[in-house]
Amino acid sequence: MLGLPALSAHASIAQLPEQPSDLTSLSLEELGNIQVTSVSKKPERLSDAAASVFVITAQDIRRSGARTLPEALRLAPNLQVAEASATGYAISARGMNGSNNSAPNKLLVLIDGRSVYSPLFSGVFWDAQDVMLEDVERIEVISGPGGTLWGVNAVNGVINIITRPAADTRGALLTTSVGNEGSDVGFRYGGSLGTDGHYRVYGKHTRWDHGETADGTTVDDAGHRTLTGFRADWRRGNDSLTVEGNVYDGSEQQPAPGALAISGVDLVLGDVSNSGANLTARWNRALAGGGSLDLQAYYDHTRRTVPPMFGERLDILDLQLQHSLRPLGRHSLVWGLNARQSRDRIENTSPYFAFLPARVRQRWTSLFAQDEVALTARLRLTLGARLERNDYTGTEFLPNARLAWKAAPNHLFWTAVSRTMRAPSRLDRDARVPAAPPYLLDGGDPVRSEVAKVYELGYRGQPTSRLSWSATVFHNDYDHLRTQEIAPSFTYLFFGSLMEGQANGIEWWGTFQAAKSWRLSGGFTALDEHFRLKPGSNDVAGPGMKGFDPSHTWQLRSSWSLGNNGELDVGLRHVGKLAKGDVPAYTAIDARLGWMLAPDVEISLTGRNLSGGHGEYRTRELRRELGRTVILALAWSM
Repeated sequence: MLGLPALSAHASIAQLPEQPSDLTSLSLEELGNIQVTSVSKKPERLSDAAASVFVITAQDIRRSGARTLPEALRLAPNLQVAEASATGYAISARGMNGSNNSAPNKLLVLIDGRSVYSPLFSGVFWDAQDVMLEDVERIEVISGPGGTLWGVNAVNGVINIITRPAADTRGALLTTSVGNEGSDVGFRYGGSLGTDGHYRVYGKHTRWDHGETADGTTVDDAGHRTLTGFRADWRRGNDSLTVEGNVYDGSEQQPAPGALAISGVDLVLGDVSNSGANLTARWNRALAGGGSLDLQAYYDHTRRTVPPMFGERLDILDLQLQHSLRPLGRHSLVWGLNARQSRDRIENTSPYFAFLPARVRQRWTSLFAQDEVALTARLRLTLGARLERNDYTGTEFLPNARLAWKAAPNHLFWTAVSRTMRAPSRLDRDARVPAAPPYLLDGGDPVRSEVAKVYELGYRGQPTSRLSWSATVFHNDYDHLRTQEIAPSFTYLFFGSLMEGQANGIEWWGTFQAAKSWRLSGGFTALDEHFRLKPGSNDVAGPGMKGFDPSHTWQLRSSWSLGNNGELDVGLRHVGKLAKGDVPAYTAIDARLGWMLAPDVEISLTGRNLSGGHGEYRTRELRRELGRTVILALAWSM
């Protein structure tokens, strides 16, 4: 489930300084003063955040040439972003980027406070997630546990996508891009609502072409998506109100193989269709003495059809309350509660696979509290806990303790101990093969919540006025990981929770101001995972899940301003090989050249994978080969 940090996020945006058009004109100290809200459920400077958090700014996104959310997320060195098809991505932090029987399911993603993880499999359908990237204020990427603040499923990371207030998007904006793999066009218009409010409306249409495998075979993953939406903000005195909503509709081909063989029968795969609508309302009141009261509610409706297997209609209603008390001596306390309900209706259209029961109602409720204690002027202790109930495993306890030492104004050392978990999904409990008994796969009633105990030690600082960097080492102890077991009768399979393991790793990134108009940044991760079966398990393939994760990654970026009108950005990123699917290591070069034709007109030319083609996920015969791509983009403000 999720907590309420995004509520405070919108209250804090107005406190942020206006971002200049040239990112390199921002000093490293000013970058460290960017406020984040995802770490402690209240606005705080990035340089004071006691967690492994990386912020992707609006300027980072613009200068990268990214046209989709997954492309923008590649900028975060603490994420692994692997593209399997035009709209299919495996995205995770600190490993666990898939298993033998599931897509990645331990990363929580929110867009303006609305969780987009699917209760069907505890993961994210990335083909259904889209925003006007030009409206994104920042993306806060936390690698590591977030259970106390965000609830279950925030096991290895949290991505918090925060869009700009409507007051910052007045006037008209037209964007378009075209390349050898697709195109998009977007339009946004914003204005005033009386004396206290502002609004924006927007629309975006994206089209992507099919890809190819390394041997030139066509990958059936072409498709299109249309998004429309609005946002309205009002502020009067100590109160602020935001209402926003989106409607989208899309369709894409299912990638190879073009037919799926089950029990000797070929099932031809049709186009996947996905559509939905959502509405979110947030109210904030600033209280005397520095406290605040936040209330958020959202409704999310999604439809997905995956022929010939199943169709799904999902409705989610979520209510959240958060109360930040005014400081009481050395204590700064925040508490909140959350109630969430879903109605999931599956149309099982294949005799060979089914979710049973077909219709399910689920409820989640949670209560959390967190206290930040100033032990000394430089030492602060944060203690928090969350009680969360779900229909599958009952009440779960998610505690967290963090200690932060500000050794000097520009140097922060921190350590943390956390317990987090992933609750079972419908895929864990309700999957059946075939659709009627006798079953070859008979669900997973024994499946328990997957648990992670996480230990972290980190540093964030600015040794000189031209250099800043952050580093984190971590150790994860996993228990009750999902396995696929053979029944004692040897007549069917079922899901269990009979695997455990450990993960050790390091994350590092930094920024160096090489010259007034030239900035360099880089990042590095290393990961060592070990999984083992517990007594009673016969899932010999389970420990091989570490094969979906690279042992190391690194990236380098150069941002150079070419006078008053031009800018050149070059990125170099390397990902180690994956054992699963025999995906070789690769190094990719991306570049973007941007030019202001007029004060309100920008044109850019972006090249991706300029070093040559490579695959990132799945077996060689099925995976999309990412070749050289050239994109011409135009943005016109009116």
